[in-house]
Amino acid sequence: MTARIVNLRTVRKQRIRAEKKARADENAARFGRTRAQRELERAEEEKARRHLDRHRKDDDGA
Repeated sequence: MTARIVNLRTVRKQRIRAEKKARADENAARFGRTRAQRELERAEEEKARRHLDRHRKDDDGA
């Protein structure tokens, strides 16, 4: 029976990477939106703002 040689530094780095990935996945599920979702929301807000600005009445002498 032969022992399997393990590089402890590599194992430690793999564990740290896995913990960071788990934390990132948790944050993405809680707070994250994709870039496409953010851009779509920004475009919708801009469109609504332009629409309201076009229909605004001016009080210039009334």
